[in-house]
Parts: sequence; C-alpha cells; structure tokens
Amino acid sequence: MAGPEALGFEHMGLDPRLLQAVADLGWSRPTLIQEKAIPLALEGKDLLARARTGSGKTAAYALPVLQLLLHRKATGPAVEQAVRGLVLVPTKELARQARSMIQQLAAYCARDIRVANVSATEDSTSERAVLMEKPDIVVGTPSRILNHLQQNSLVLRDSLELLVLDEADLLFSFGFEEELKTLLCHLPRIYQAFLMSATFNEDVQALKELVLHNPVTLKLQESQLPGPDQLRQFQVVCQTQEDKFLLLYALLKLSLIRGKSLLFVNTLERSYRLRLFLEQFSIPTCVLNGELPLCSRCHIISQFNQGFYDCVIATDAEVLGAPVKGKRRGRGSKGDRASDPEAGVARGIDFHHVSAVLNFDLPPTPEAYIHRAGRTARANNPGMVLTFVLPTEQSHLGTIEELLSGGKAWAECWAASSQGGPAGASELMASGRPALNLQGTLTALLSTENGAPVLLPYQFRMEEIEGFRYRCRDAMRSVTKQAIREARLKEIKEELLHSERLRTYFEDNPRDLQLLRHDLPLHPAVVKPHLGHVPDYLVPPALRGLVHPHKKRKKLASKKVKALLQAVGGRTCLVGHRWWQRQLLSSARGLQGLAKGPHLSPP
Repeated sequence: MAGPEALGFEHMGLDPRLLQAVADLGWSRPTLIQEKAIPLALEGKDLLARARTGSGKTAAYALPVLQLLLHRKATGPAVEQAVRGLVLVPTKELARQARSMIQQLAAYCARDIRVANVSATEDSTSERAVLMEKPDIVVGTPSRILNHLQQNSLVLRDSLELLVLDEADLLFSFGFEEELKTLLCHLPRIYQAFLMSATFNEDVQALKELVLHNPVTLKLQESQLPGPDQLRQFQVVCQTQEDKFLLLYALLKLSLIRGKSLLFVNTLERSYRLRLFLEQFSIPTCVLNGELPLCSRCHIISQFNQGFYDCVIATDAEVLGAPVKGKRRGRGSKGDRASDPEAGVARGIDFHHVSAVLNFDLPPTPEAYIHRAGRTARANNPGMVLTFVLPTEQSHLGTIEELLSGGKAWAECWAASSQGGPAGASELMASGRPALNLQGTLTALLSTENGAPVLLPYQFRMEEIEGFRYRCRDAMRSVTKQAIREARLKEIKEELLHSERLRTYFEDNPRDLQLLRHDLPLHPAVVKPHLGHVPDYLVPPALRGLVHPHKKRKKLASKKVKALLQAVGGRTCLVGHRWWQRQLLSSARGLQGLAKGPHLSPP
C-alpha cells in the first residue's frame, strides 16, 4: 500500500503529454520502483535498481529518458538531430517489447521523439536506413549495436546522453561481456546511466563498475515475487520421469489447471518431447523455439496473449544453449545447437494473463526460478507456480526455497553483490496459508516459521490417476528421438514456406517449392485417436464433473432444440433442420418470433 508520502505521476514534473499517455495506459499511480527511480533519474543521477520482474521497470527508465529528452529540446539550444538515448537488452524479444512500451509512452510526442529498434530484423541494410534518420532513442542487443558502431552507421561518441541496461543480470550470462566492453569504448566519457535488474549478482556488480558513476542504489523493500495472497507457489515430488508426464497429463486433461499456462523445460529437445506427448491426448500446445525467426517467435507470443493458445512450452534464458561467460550463446547441447543466441523467454517477456507457470523441469538456478515465476501474477492478477521435483533434485530445491524465504544464503548473495544500504532480502508479510483442498485431491501445508513464503507441498494422490498410466506409457513410447527430430524439421519447413524473405526466391524457383511441398509426409509420432477421449470409468469420482463440460452443454442445447421444435409444430426436415436450429438459438427475440410464426419456411 502506498505510504502518506507516495508520489503520483502528476507530482513528478513530467511533461503533460507523457501524463496523458500514462492515463491512456490506465496507470492510476506509480509502482514502487517507478515512484523511487523516476525522481532520482530526473535529478540527473545514475541508478542501479533492483525490482522484481513485472514491477514496471521499463516505464521506470522510459519515462525519465523521454522527459529529459523533451526538456532538452524545449529549453536547450538548437542542436543537430542525433541519437541521445541507448537502451541495451539481452534478447530480440525484449528489444521489441521495450521499443513498444517507449512508443506507447511517447504517443503524444511522436513528432519530437523517435524510437528505433535495430534488433527487429536480420537485414542490416534496412537498419542502416533507419539509423540514417538519427532517431532520438535506439533499442537493441549489444552485439547488434556494436555491429552498427563498427560500421559507422551509428555514431554515439559525441551525442549520447542517456544509457540504459535493462535486465542487466542477463547481459553477461548471454555471452555479451566482450561486446559490452568494446561497445563502451565507442561512448562518450560522460553520460547518465541506468542499470535495471531483477537480481543483484556478480555480473551486475561488474557492470556497475564499468558503466555507472557514483550511482544511487535502489534496493527496494519488496519481495522478489508477489506475496502469497497473489502468487501461490507449490512443489510436487514425482518419483520418476514417468510420474511427471502422468501428473501433467492429469492436470491438463482433467482441467485441474484453468486458464493460460506456461510450461518450462530445460532443453529444446525436451520441449518437443513434451509437445508430442500432449498431442497424443488432443491437448494442443506450441513450442517457443529459438531456431525459428524472430517474427515467428513474436507471433507466437502475440497470439498467446490474444488467447489463440492456452499453453506454451518454452526454455528459459539461463539454460537455452547453456550460456557461458565470455562465449556466445548457442554452443550448448546438441539438441539446442541451432538456437538463436539472442532468443529467450524466461526473463522480461510480457505474457498477458498467465494463470499458471509449470516448471516441468526444475530451474537450474534460483534466479531462473524467480524469472520463470515472474511470468504470472503480474500487475494485480493472481497466479500459481507449480514445480515438478524428482527425489534427486530436492537438495537443489532447498536452495531455491532458502533464497525465496530471505534466508542466510540470500543475504550473503545480496551483500556480496552490492554496497551500501541494508544487506539481505526483505521478508514478505506472509502468514500461514490455509489448507488447499481441490475435490479432495490436493492439500497444501503451512509456510515456514519465519513467516516467509516457501514452495508449499502440492500433494496429489497419484493412486487416483493410476488408471491413466498405461495411456501415458503408450504415448511416451510413441515419442522417439526420430519423431522429435522430424517434428523440428517439419516446423522449420513450414516456416520456410511462410517466409516473406523466401517468397520471391520460390517464385523464381518453383521447382524448389515443389520439392518442399511434395516431400514425404512427416509423421512425428503415431497418434492414436482413442487417447484423446477420457472414459468415465478412468476419472476419479470426485473429479468426474470437471471432465466433460462441453459434452453436457451439447446435451442441454440438443434438448432445447427439441423442445423449441415441438413449440413450433415439430417442423423438422432434412433440408431445413440446420436452418431451424440457427433460427431457434440465434437470440431470445428470434426464438419468440419463430414460435409465434410457425408458417415460416427455410430458404
């Protein structure tokens, strides 16, 4: 809750055009990071800010950058148009998202402030054309920005005034350390800089020493994740990998998890294995694949946000391609070798209205868990995180719990990575949670003694879904390594066929297109239609009401049609039956009119 001295946007000295854009976005008051960071940034101070994912960090730096540029143009001497703001992000998706947010905030001053994203396409020629117009703010990944600096299509030494490093804790882990150090040599000696991060680690400390000058460090007294009233976090112990697949099948097929969900795994090969497994049961999913072009990945995210998909499978930024400091990403395991080195989903990407995050594979680090969990319970929306754990992984899970609960390890990590101010993570205001009981199958225990939230046990009675095990084994046997390879190849071929860049090539070389179109059909896995149906005798008695909602609605509709047909004299015939149904069910007025006029005849 905001304190008595909380500042509103209207009290921060922002340009009226920015305030109008903020109002259009529906922001009634600033978040904690925005309230603290914006006034300091407007005073000209360098900032090192840590705030959890989804807390509004993008607007926390975008608003002061826009305000400072607008103020300079309005009051300063007339100078040549030049790039004065630079925003560095670790992935192409984040670059697109950051540019979109800055443009929304600059909606009413678009003539004065122009924003360009140089990571949007693979075509450097079109990017050079955009940079020739000298936009006020440039957004991009370090490698792409450095490429333009070395080609002299972007010159910042004499013009740059504002530098932003968003998701700073990822920049080094993505292998951008050498690019960043080289890039800084192309910048002027004096500029204002902001480092925004969801965690403080040794990488952020190294960036602080490279970029910032006498910064103000904001270690906000807020949790890494929303409180237990907004975000519920659970763990479930599965004895074997087969149990993990069985439990996931039950949760999705029996509708125990409602709404949109994100499934996180640790490798791209694992993503396709999971997708093909769920396809056996007619559970549609899509994979956010780093091998696909940026436009395809952004299209998947956009359609997910619009409700086209209910479930997306992804690998997070820490483990996709096993990033190693000082080396470029994408040199990891064999299954992920071709992944885009600037593609990542776990951190920063804004998925809308995600009800649940399912960690099918345990996150490799506590920071990765924080960023995965941050995809749900954004703004004031509720959310849930469920982590699948094998017995051999419980010690690693304990490390994650200790950091989440503000334990000693987290305090040491924070104290080592920053200077000044209180060390240690702030405790969440949380008390014991009541037991969760879902139709008699789920229970959750209370939190730890110090009141900080932990991963509550999600105790599922596996014996109640034991009847599904043979189905899961059947499906798992169908998903072979060859099937996974063919599925990935099929998806890449489909992207080739839909590629705007290759359309001209295929028009000039129709035989190549025919080879693609008439290749042998791919059957990634043997789909058995009966697996998509769930017999009533296999459903636990307490959950049978949740399994066939559509079937019940169809029966009710059918009864209504029959009753209304009787009301109009039972006029049913093969030719006009569908027309009568449409007329009868179109609207209440139509129903009444049709009942009063039995002499109507279908066209």
